[in-house]
Amino acid sequence: MDLHASTWTDADAAETDIAFIPVGSTEQHGPHGPLGTDFLAAEAVASETADRVDREVMVTPPMPVGVSEEHRQFTGTLWVSPDTFRSYVREVAESLLHHGWNRIVLVNGHGGNVRAIGEVAARLSRAEDALVVPFTWFEAVDGAFDMGHAGPLETSFLLHTQPELVETDRLDAGRDGGTDRWGEWVSGTNVAHDSAEFTENGTVGDPTRATAEEGENLLEQATTALETLLSTLADRPVRTVPHK
Repeated sequence: MDLHASTWTDADAAETDIAFIPVGSTEQHGPHGPLGTDFLAAEAVASETADRVDREVMVTPPMPVGVSEEHRQFTGTLWVSPDTFRSYVREVAESLLHHGWNRIVLVNGHGGNVRAIGEVAARLSRAEDALVVPFTWFEAVDGAFDMGHAGPLETSFLLHTQPELVETDRLDAGRDGGTDRWGEWVSGTNVAHDSAEFTENGTVGDPTRATAEEGENLLEQATTALETLLSTLADRPVRTVPHK
């Protein structure tokens, strides 16, 4: 059930305490991928899973801006600070809790958000009568490609879910101006804070290897994983663990 498409009376009548909040980013994805890749992917996984399961799930509108300052040199990238992002996600989740949706999955599509949503989920679950958990779709799949950035994995996903947004005539340019490794690693640490330090056009990985068939496989794996998580969440008691 899409919250944004519902009236308040329909939302009030919904017989569920489960909600998905898709979170992502608006950031460069090479010369071939849309800036909205991450939140579009998160929304697709959340919506597809909600349509598949045998229980009602409330799906909020996606949160399209995340922790993305590492792509700041590429035009169109938007970002907020980690503190602002945590506050925004937490307060949106708190508004769902206010209405009785106290089992919440933060369905994430951007690596830069991972730490923040984990912190928000833990804080809310400890402080409220709530179960809030993070879920990052690309961490739950075992596809043919490494994650990269605007590489074959993300490009495959979009070729299946929203092929009209992929500039397929620029895939070669994405490969040729990109790199095959995220960062500049020395002594176990990445000394490059911004992606422009190691990739000319923002791409990490070879997008020419992407296929719609692999995208279909990735979506199936991601929705299956989220469905399994949802089943566990639905059966788990909502309570604060008492002091020992």
